[in-house]
Amino acid sequence: MSGRSKAFFINGGAGRVLCSIPALERYAEDSGDKDFVIVCESGMDFYRGHPTLHKHAFEVWHKGLFESHLKDKDIVTPEPYRVNEYFNQKCSLAQGFDILINELNEPRVLPHPEINLNKEELVKGFQTIQEIKSGTKKDKILVIQPFGRSVQQVGPAVYDVTSRSIESANVVEIVQQLRKEYGILVMSQVPIDIPEDKDHTIAVPKEPNLRLWAAMIHNADHFLGCDSVGQHIAKALNKTATVIIGSTYPINISYPDDKDFDIIDIGKDKRVYSPIRLTMDDEKDRANNDSIVMDEKEIKLVVDTVKKRMGKGSKFEGKVEPHVHTNKCSHNDHSTYTKPAPVNIPEGMKLKEDNG
Repeated sequence: MSGRSKAFFINGGAGRVLCSIPALERYAEDSGDKDFVIVCESGMDFYRGHPTLHKHAFEVWHKGLFESHLKDKDIVTPEPYRVNEYFNQKCSLAQGFDILINELNEPRVLPHPEINLNKEELVKGFQTIQEIKSGTKKDKILVIQPFGRSVQQVGPAVYDVTSRSIESANVVEIVQQLRKEYGILVMSQVPIDIPEDKDHTIAVPKEPNLRLWAAMIHNADHFLGCDSVGQHIAKALNKTATVIIGSTYPINISYPDDKDFDIIDIGKDKRVYSPIRLTMDDEKDRANNDSIVMDEKEIKLVVDTVKKRMGKGSKFEGKVEPHVHTNKCSHNDHSTYTKPAPVNIPEGMKLKEDNG
């Protein structure tokens, strides 16, 4: 042991970032290392506002990062996909981080990560959902994240060679069956060819801000997604979720023991483990090619599970006032439904201050 403080480089998608939080919290509590830093190679969106970790987190381009914060430290790049317990389905992503960061011999029970939303984020998320309710004329809102980071688009075709994302044809069928009863908010930067229906419109905001997405999920009624960041956001915000899983294992990437999560495991008994970040064997992805393709019975199971969680939908009867900007700051509007407006926060809504 060198006795030096540590610098943890956290890379990968936002879901991995969220899953690293419990292990880093335990390191802050137990290690005695008061000067450790977190270098956020993928951005620090979900460390922002954290009461313990925010002050330790730095963007990779932070001025003077090497001279001021790295030169005297041991550099650690934790990779949970390389933990034996992970690739043998004995621990979760969060527990894999914990084994590496806190130098454990076996997985332990961890608290779930938390996202600390401030007043502005809560208000914008609430107002955005109200505007979507008004636009769709539905009183209950379902957030759907159909695709993960590995999704690709070639012409009109949308596909995921890793079979983590929901098949686009299945997405369309699920939306068609749910849109008549609920307002649908699609969380995707990749366009989906969903038939128009002027009586049952859906919202597809081109919103890059993951913290605003977190605020929208916080204010929505239910989340439906795949092996991607949205389900981890839902978990961190104590929301209910339906998660469709194909090529990956629920114990690794989701929350199979959570009473608020319904896991629809399409890949069970079909998939083989793909050793991500260990080998480049594409035959595993070929073997998993159909592991998330749903038949009519499985689509019905998804739809019924969502309806059971959300209850009966109804027409939105509220009124949403248009927003008028009163300051000089610019606002990049990415969607018809993302303009914040003055609102009264409902009594009892818990506000968490963003520390910094």
